Amino acid sequence: MAAPPPPCPFPKLHPSQLVRDDAFFMSLAYNQAIDAWRGGEVPIGAIIAVNGEVVAAAHNTVEGNRDPTAHAEMLALTQAAAARGDWRLDGATVFVTKEPCPMCSGALLMSRVQRVCYAVPDPKMGCLGGATDLNQLPRMNHRLELTAGGVLEEECRTLLQAFFRGRREGAEGGTEGSPCPAAPGC
Repeated sequence: MAAPPPPCPFPKLHPSQLVRDDAFFMSLAYNQAIDAWRGGEVPIGAIIAVNGEVVAAAHNTVEGNRDPTAHAEMLALTQAAAARGDWRLDGATVFVTKEPCPMCSGALLMSRVQRVCYAVPDPKMGCLGGATDLNQLPRMNHRLELTAGGVLEEECRTLLQAFFRGRREGAEGGTEGSPCPAAPGC
């Protein structure tokens, strides 16, 4: 069993409501990731927006729910489908702090979202350009627009790295000190 993560040293972001651009929505996803960490989960957050309005917000709850499918993207897709009253989420944009895994990438394609914007590429498990690209399967009847990396990438990467560094140090018995000296507010 993995060691519990140390307390989250990162403050939430407070984006201006006046400019609802990619950075605004990714800031909200980042805040969801902070909530995940504070709940003992891997800090990944997701936001789904339609026409500039948030229709879903979620973070990983795999550990708390003991559910391997309780990834941020999956939970957000379920919320958005319920809000819309339809599983087809055309016109929706998903903002997520890390490149989606195989399960989440497949669900994003199947739900017909228009666009996915992710902060941190994942060369090991990412399936929208990292380890592989499900979006480029030749027989797919739907293609996602992608914004891969760049939007709050450094902030989201630092958050993930600090979480796993702290968890490793906790497992080794080294719980003293901050998991990330570069974390704001440390």
